[in-house]
Amino acid sequence: MSEASVGDGTIRSAQADYDTLRYVSSETPCPYLAGLHSRSEAYFVEQLDGDLYERLLARGFRRSGRVVYRPRCRACRECHPIRIPVDQFSPSRSLRRVSRRNVDVWVEVGEPAATGEKFELFSRYLDAQHDDTMTRSYEAFQDFLYDSPMETREFRYRLGKRLIGVALADRWSGGLSSVYMYFAPECSERSLGTFSVLWEVEYCQRERLPYYYLGYYVANSQKMAYKSRFRPNEVLVADDRWVVFRE
Repeated sequence: MSEASVGDGTIRSAQADYDTLRYVSSETPCPYLAGLHSRSEAYFVEQLDGDLYERLLARGFRRSGRVVYRPRCRACRECHPIRIPVDQFSPSRSLRRVSRRNVDVWVEVGEPAATGEKFELFSRYLDAQHDDTMTRSYEAFQDFLYDSPMETREFRYRLGKRLIGVALADRWSGGLSSVYMYFAPECSERSLGTFSVLWEVEYCQRERLPYYYLGYYVANSQKMAYKSRFRPNEVLVADDRWVVFRE
């Protein structure tokens, strides 16, 4: 790995387990698989360029705010990064139904910016989808989603003037990487998370971006297993290779 800015130091080694700049979190209950515990290896970054970001993705990292992280669980290796080669993607019949269900939704694409309207939507989403472990303050909202070290796009999903969903994704020449999506809980029947993937894959096709990165796939997690529906796709295996996924 080439050097990357991390505050007053640098990430100097590809041997991340021995890199003195890393932070390893304490163990907490796994949010995806009941009865297991999770922990993460993380680095703070001031800025990221596209080439370095792609190499980090190929080593299993994700981004949240100015932190890049990957799972470092003691007894589990179920989190697999997954991506879609967009020029090969063909939606299934069920995915096409999701698109038809949202034909009245329009999308704005722009620079990310925290607003009161988005914070209100985010707070309602957290109340419906998550427990109390995530902080509800406006400052935490900004740091979590709107403090990015690289080029990021915001996708705003609206019904008329009403904001019903917001997705953020990192962009570089090698693709688009989903960071987070939050939506109106009362619109759950629209499957807005799935619809946002479909819309953003089409955005990649228009922009000639080769891959759409969906984050982690966890086979036995209802929250994460849906990602395998977007086919064909590729998962990252233990020796840092992307391989065609087969269930």
